Amino acid sequence: MDITENRGKIREYRDRARELVVQMTLEEKVEQTLNEAPAVERLGIKAYNWWNEALHGVARAGVATVFPQAIGLAATFDEELLEQVGDAVSTEGRAKFNMQQAEEDRGLYKGLTFWSPNINIFRDPRWGRGHETFGEDPYLTSRMGIGYIKGLQGHDEKFLKAAACVKHIAVHSGPEGSRHSFNAVVGKQDLYETYLAAFKACVQEGHVEAVMGAYNCINGVPCCGNHELLEEILRGEFGFEGHVVSDCGAIMDFHAGHHITDTPMESAAMAMNNGCDLNCGSMYHFLKQAVREGLVEEKRLDEALVNLFTARMKLGVLDQQEENPYDRIPYSVVDSDSMRKLNRDVAARSVVLLKNENGILPLDKAAVKTIGVIGPNANNRKALVGNYEGTASRYWTISEGIQEYVGSGVRVMFSEGCHLYHDKVEGLAERHDRMAEVKGVCGCSDVVVVCLGLDASLEGEQGDANNEYGSGDKPDLNLPGLQEEILETVYASGKPTILVLLSGSALAVNWAEEHVHAILQGWYPGAEGGRAIAEILFGERCPEGKLPVTFYRSCDELPDFADYNMKGRTYRYMTGEALYPFGYGLSYTRFAYGKAEADLRQVTEEGVTICVPVKNVGTMAGRETVQVYVKIEREGTPNPQLKGICKLYLEPGEEKTAKIHLPAERFGLYDEAGKLRIAEEKASVFIGGQAPDTRSEKLTGYKVQKIVLSVGAGE
Repeated sequence: MDITENRGKIREYRDRARELVVQMTLEEKVEQTLNEAPAVERLGIKAYNWWNEALHGVARAGVATVFPQAIGLAATFDEELLEQVGDAVSTEGRAKFNMQQAEEDRGLYKGLTFWSPNINIFRDPRWGRGHETFGEDPYLTSRMGIGYIKGLQGHDEKFLKAAACVKHIAVHSGPEGSRHSFNAVVGKQDLYETYLAAFKACVQEGHVEAVMGAYNCINGVPCCGNHELLEEILRGEFGFEGHVVSDCGAIMDFHAGHHITDTPMESAAMAMNNGCDLNCGSMYHFLKQAVREGLVEEKRLDEALVNLFTARMKLGVLDQQEENPYDRIPYSVVDSDSMRKLNRDVAARSVVLLKNENGILPLDKAAVKTIGVIGPNANNRKALVGNYEGTASRYWTISEGIQEYVGSGVRVMFSEGCHLYHDKVEGLAERHDRMAEVKGVCGCSDVVVVCLGLDASLEGEQGDANNEYGSGDKPDLNLPGLQEEILETVYASGKPTILVLLSGSALAVNWAEEHVHAILQGWYPGAEGGRAIAEILFGERCPEGKLPVTFYRSCDELPDFADYNMKGRTYRYMTGEALYPFGYGLSYTRFAYGKAEADLRQVTEEGVTICVPVKNVGTMAGRETVQVYVKIEREGTPNPQLKGICKLYLEPGEEKTAKIHLPAERFGLYDEAGKLRIAEEKASVFIGGQAPDTRSEKLTGYKVQKIVLSVGAGE
């Protein structure tokens, strides 16, 4: 369907929606603006609960495929793979919905409006919800978000397979503990350059159906009642035509947290008048009074309902006047063999190899008689799934994955080593109550895999994380509890030591980088994670993941957590040297780059295309992530920024050419007024398998190529 036909179909839906709305009473209208919308039987409208989750699989509604957490998906740097994952998720979502509808189950987490993906920028590694995002870079976040949205929403000519929702607009990334009262102060330049870029792309390229507002204020105005944000920018500048939903309880924050309004009625009126169509919460009950007292015009309420009913018609779930192909998806597709196979593939492709001293990895199963598997995340199911997760029918921890892979021919010895963050495993025991066991396992083992990190009890959303830190944010970047001591003890045994980190964020593993033999970052790798990581450890799979976030050496390098100015933050603006840089990740094979060429030396309105031949000169098949960074050569501009990605799968000896088109706007920068400017100046374009920083060069031994182009009118 071309864009004209598609707009025509949407107009048809909107016309039908208006016909419904004019038949409704004020009471009926108001009830439809709440996430738990009741039936209007006289009009043939079924009850519908708008609240559902699908961050990395259908969540909170029984069995579904639990894919790697979003930050792990981002590490694939693969937009097409994200679309495959989104398609799998919406297939299971439709299958579950069809089954639930047949049983007349229309409750919470049973709809097709998935409040995913989270495209906020992971600007500070202390933020507890950062693992829900696609990392710290606006361009990468845009591409991953667009891929996932396309997969969720499908490509049918008449219907959405599911409705995606990008969240949380905008400038939202902690602190969690004050999110209901926090005012994020941000300039127009950072707002557009960093915080809104992915929202713009997901609206204009991804055609996302819904946008969720954030809890916080921006420059003194609550996001869910912010006219500039929701009306002028989102609908006006970006051209958004879907519906806007509040975060859950966010409208109550107007009076209870931000103290912008005095009463619930005023809060409801402020949100509705400024572009929020749907309330997750209960504040919109007060709209009936607000309309009667003249605080909200009924035509604005009607407009919100047209937006909402149009979304339900796009899904084919309101009045079901036409045949919907998605109604035929059977429940048997859920948790099927093909879903599990895809899940394991995605999990393996998300793993980042951070260190591999003297090629210790992959391990040779035939040369190992006993493997020690030690650490609080070695057999921790919670460290597989992150948050906003579904329920898997089977979980594979790292210990279980290794045991399955090596079979009966290799002994696997296990020790929890220590509690994830307390100083003892058993409540009545002494400190270090597993240390003797750690030493015993090391003494018996030929090689030791140490599994450390975090889980969603340590980093997550306010109210979900249940540790002594409270809010879900991290107090620092260190391994918690006794984990560092356990790692040092294993290393002191003299046995080859491999560290597997399961976490949703960067950790300052400085000692490990200096001492242990190999380090894998596994994120929260999903229900098949243990099997995928075992395949990486033993060379069944070649690691290909790249870091979507910077790994810092300490919190001392970071600005104040509550400061939303981007100066000094992320690889784009930092001045120091990272422990592990954004875009970095090693492989078991080697890739050789030929000479990179640009089709033009002068960037025109049509942009420029970069081509570079890449050959696998190693002995193992693998994927290379060709990355293109742009640096505008003017004082005060950001560091080189990621602006292009190409994934290449190459067999040993195989060569392919990466072709990456850079539109002209990727050479532009926003000014202090929030306007995109493409000035007449020079731009350096860097091409390679990593970012163009000295730390990446030091870690890989490679230097990326550079092409200097003229931008604008030229000389």
